[in-house]
Amino acid sequence: MTNTAAVDVCVYGGTAAGCVAAMAAHQEGASVVLVEPGRWLGGMLSSGIKPLQDCPLPAAVGGLTGEVILGFGNEPRSVLRAFHEWIESADIEVVFERRVRSVSSEGNRITAIRLETSRPDKWGVPLPASESVPDIAIKSSVFIDASYEGDLMALAGVPYRTGREPQDAFGEEVAGVRPVTNWTPIDPYMIAGDTTSGLLPLLHPDHGLPVGAGDDYTQAYNFRFYVTTDPARRVEFTAPDDYSADGFELVRRYVEHLGSDLEALRGVFPGWLNSGEYNYQRASLITNAPLGTSRAYQDGNWDTRSRLWRHHIDYLRGLHHFLSTDPSVPEEFRAEMSRYGLDAAVFPDTEGWPPQLYVRVARRLEGRYTLAHADVLNQNDHSDSIGLALFGVDVYPVRRIPHRDSETGRLGVATEGDMFIGGHMGTGRPYPIPYRAITPQQSDCGNLLVPVCLSATHIAYAATRMEPVFCVLAESAAVAAVQSLRERTDVQGIDMRKFRARLAERGQVLDFSDPEPAGRTDPESPGRPDQESAG
Repeated sequence: MTNTAAVDVCVYGGTAAGCVAAMAAHQEGASVVLVEPGRWLGGMLSSGIKPLQDCPLPAAVGGLTGEVILGFGNEPRSVLRAFHEWIESADIEVVFERRVRSVSSEGNRITAIRLETSRPDKWGVPLPASESVPDIAIKSSVFIDASYEGDLMALAGVPYRTGREPQDAFGEEVAGVRPVTNWTPIDPYMIAGDTTSGLLPLLHPDHGLPVGAGDDYTQAYNFRFYVTTDPARRVEFTAPDDYSADGFELVRRYVEHLGSDLEALRGVFPGWLNSGEYNYQRASLITNAPLGTSRAYQDGNWDTRSRLWRHHIDYLRGLHHFLSTDPSVPEEFRAEMSRYGLDAAVFPDTEGWPPQLYVRVARRLEGRYTLAHADVLNQNDHSDSIGLALFGVDVYPVRRIPHRDSETGRLGVATEGDMFIGGHMGTGRPYPIPYRAITPQQSDCGNLLVPVCLSATHIAYAATRMEPVFCVLAESAAVAAVQSLRERTDVQGIDMRKFRARLAERGQVLDFSDPEPAGRTDPESPGRPDQESAG
């Protein structure tokens, strides 16, 4: 690619949604470039999540997502290969190891984006901003931000939200700060009983806001990783350079509380075995991801994000080392943990580490319509539906804090923010996502579509944020982008009748009439959907 390239549609982010958007725009006759900050396509679908894992009702998924993506298999290496081969088969140009640095605009339209270098390290950690240098520019008539972070949107000056809205902002009873979960009678202070000694590492001070108040926290991120004891595949979990057992004193006290309960200890590490890979065990006070760090990631620069990405890796390394070596851990469990290593056969490019951190939510567009809990509950009809979503409100814990039990008066430690409302099937009926939720206000930007960081409250996003949904919305976004080119109008001004007719021709499912949809189809799903989730 030359120093400045010009295309009809620029898709930013090689997530699964970004790949679908690029393919759909190509199929609609546009020239396309796909920009991916890393070296891998597919996002979380190439990093542990299975295409069908968060799709409890495949009949509600149409278009390329149903025809192609759901058939990519379940093994991350094969899914990754399928995404690369799919994009290569259409000869779509991909710019790897570049991310957006700045955005140029005229009036309400983006004219170009300037990229910077962003080569990840050997474990997939993104390049810090301080080490990046300016690179090529891309001019395009329409832009689609399909990244998990929404950087193109933000740099274009389009308004967005982060954190948790209060209950009264959108009439959501379950919004904002939530009652604590996983309360455990553990002393939270460095010196037990001494409140002046400071909180233990891995705890956050309680901000003291009441249930229902808004704040700037968001749900936990983690890796969907694989472990093995097979010497031919095993990569050792080495301890971080700055490892100190003192940093895991809270873990020591929790292990002491659990005693010899090996199953509960496994909830700390490796976590919850989902569909071959390990996920966050939300029923455990401590598990395989740090809490509270996503708060800084969601609107941070790449110095901050790179540091936090590495922190997730080092937390896992340190936790594994502690549980494998510390004499406070039951000997049988120490021996079990010491046998585990990362499975390099699953993610060979990054020495067993998944190449994508599971960024469950970051920025959220302030668009022409904001999805709220009422939409998830199917209480609103939308004539501009561009696809369906179907999942419960799925929020992983946001904080781990000291908390005094209201009944006993005892001081302990608890998590806060965790909820899973409605199970995998949500309300049991798919709900429509309006076109207005992926388009900014026209005065903010007339040639940008945002199918991943869409316009939704923290609560509604927690139900909508599943990879198949992102893919469905991305295909619709690409069709809208090409139609806006042909009609010579902003994306907000396209002919909706013509647009929805074209989506239907492509096989998109825009409404759902089956009053009794079938149950979850993933045979590897957990057996207690009211307590665990795939997301």
